[in-house]
Amino acid sequence: MSRVGMAPIPIPAEVDLTVEGSSVVVKGPMGELSRTFHERVRIDVSDSQALVSRVDESRMSRSLHGLSRTLLANMVTGVVQGYQKELTIVGVGYRAQSQGDRLVMQLGFSHPVEIPAPEGITFETPAPTRIIVKGIDKQKVGHIAADIRRVRPPEPYKGKGIRYVDEKVRRKAGKAGRI
Repeated sequence: MSRVGMAPIPIPAEVDLTVEGSSVVVKGPMGELSRTFHERVRIDVSDSQALVSRVDESRMSRSLHGLSRTLLANMVTGVVQGYQKELTIVGVGYRAQSQGDRLVMQLGFSHPVEIPAPEGITFETPAPTRIIVKGIDKQKVGHIAADIRRVRPPEPYKGKGIRYVDEKVRRKAGKAGRI
C-alpha cells in the first residue's frame, strides 16, 4: 500500500475543488489550477478533505497512486500559499533586474540575457544578486528557476554563476592546488 497515497488531503475553507471525471479544477485566493489525472486513480471529495484511491491493484495503478495524491496536494497548497524559488548570483559585475514581466540579467556575456515570464509566474529582484521566482504551479516555478540557473550554472573553481540559495557548490583547487 502507498502510505503517501492513503493520506487524506485537507481542503481549506477558501478552496473550491471540483472533480469532473478525471479532470480536477482547484480554485483558491491566489488563482486557479486544473489537471487531468490518469483514469486508474479516483478522487473522492468529502466536506473538507479529498481522498485519492486506485481503481485496481495493478502495478501501474499502484505507481500512480502516491504521485496523484502529491500532485493534488501541491495544487491545493499552490492556490492557497503559492510557491517560490530563490536564486543568488555570484560573480563580479553579474546582476539581474526585473523589468515588467521580464528578467534581464548581466552575466558576463557580450549581451544582456532576457527571460520572459510565462503566464502565472512573477520575478522579483530584491537585490541585484537575488532572484525570486513566484507562482502557484510548483512544477512551473521549479522549471523556470532551473531555466534561469541553466543560463550560467555555478563553476567549480571560483563559484561564479547562478545558484539556488541553499545550493552547495563543490569547489576544485585548480592548477595552483597541485602538489
